[in-house]
Amino acid sequence: MVATLLIIMAVLLLLGFPMMIPLIVAPLIVLLIYYPNLDVWFMIQQMIEGISGYVLLAVPLFIFAADIMSTGKTSQRLLDFIGGFIGHVRGGYAITTAAACTLFGSISGSTQATVVAIGKPMRQRLLSVGYKDSSAIALIINSSDIALLIPPSIGMIIYAVVSGTSPGELFIAGIGPGILIFLFFAVYSYFYARRKNIPLAEKATWRERLVFTRKALLPLGFPIIIVGGIYSGVFTPTEAAGISVLYALILEVIIFRSIKITEVPKIALSTGLVTSAVFVLVAGGQAFSWVISYARIPQLITEMFPAEPSALFVLFMVAIFFFIGCMFVDPIVVILILTPIFYPVAMAAGVDPVHLGVVITFQAALGSATPPFGVDIFTASAVFERSYLDVIRGTPPYIVMLVIVAILVIMFEEISLFYRYIM
Repeated sequence: MVATLLIIMAVLLLLGFPMMIPLIVAPLIVLLIYYPNLDVWFMIQQMIEGISGYVLLAVPLFIFAADIMSTGKTSQRLLDFIGGFIGHVRGGYAITTAAACTLFGSISGSTQATVVAIGKPMRQRLLSVGYKDSSAIALIINSSDIALLIPPSIGMIIYAVVSGTSPGELFIAGIGPGILIFLFFAVYSYFYARRKNIPLAEKATWRERLVFTRKALLPLGFPIIIVGGIYSGVFTPTEAAGISVLYALILEVIIFRSIKITEVPKIALSTGLVTSAVFVLVAGGQAFSWVISYARIPQLITEMFPAEPSALFVLFMVAIFFFIGCMFVDPIVVILILTPIFYPVAMAAGVDPVHLGVVITFQAALGSATPPFGVDIFTASAVFERSYLDVIRGTPPYIVMLVIVAILVIMFEEISLFYRYIM
């Protein structure tokens, strides 16, 4: 039955169908073939149930807030602020790019939105000081992966829906790994600039820094509102998403006046198109999960593991499966399909569900920028109008660093669960 499921999905994908079709059709055919007495309406009920969770309201709201800020001046103000303080140091523009992706990730929660908002202006700056285009693009797409770990992470929201884990805890737990990735990229950028003799940018005056800081104060309020509000218990992640939209509208429409009120419906339409695709995937993923659970596929997977696997062994297996999956398929789809399979195994091995969510989301981020089919690769190819080979040429060093950080996160759960030690 597992072979039938995989073959149907592979055939539909090779025929050019979008991922949502094999995600729904394959389990439906398996249900009709192997369980003909089971009413298929159960599958439809599962699809409806999959998108009825309250926490999923945060997804379109965070996407809407990110779209508003991408259209407005938020990303440019963040770039000016960071560049004003570190742009003049060795590798400063590269470090600025990684830092800006981290900060914008704490606003948008989307890797692709970060590629567009930060990548467009920073690529030109990197090229102007002597970086190769392949190196600049590789830095941008890999730094944007931090957005999938730093709250508000859409990937973590999807994992929370599938596993029932607290999205608030997941958001806080992603901060440590996200900052660790940034530090690795910053150190690498410094030594890369020294080795390639990249010229130093002009140092900003303190007067200019003061101006940049003043302009960035309000955009910097986003992570404070989201993380501070959730961590303090003032509001839930879903409420934080609604507040972020209101805050984005106030900034871009009223204060900065970078967006006209008449442009908001067009931005909302773009958000609606993206959200509809995400929700169809979530609905299909819920149906897929229900079918494989009914067929006891997770139990069959469990039997392949040692009698009493250690938590570390399970986490490494989870990392391998999710990393490979996200190299070929959209991370949301992989989270929807594989989480129900591995979650029971991980819980039986004593893995913390929040730590498991961080490991899974990390692999989704890593796979998003990894050939052959990482989604950020194709986003960058479209945005920068560069060939596939040009985009992936500079990625190996960053993939190596991400793998190292992933191993550290797996082996030392304190990196993600640090908040439990300071409360």
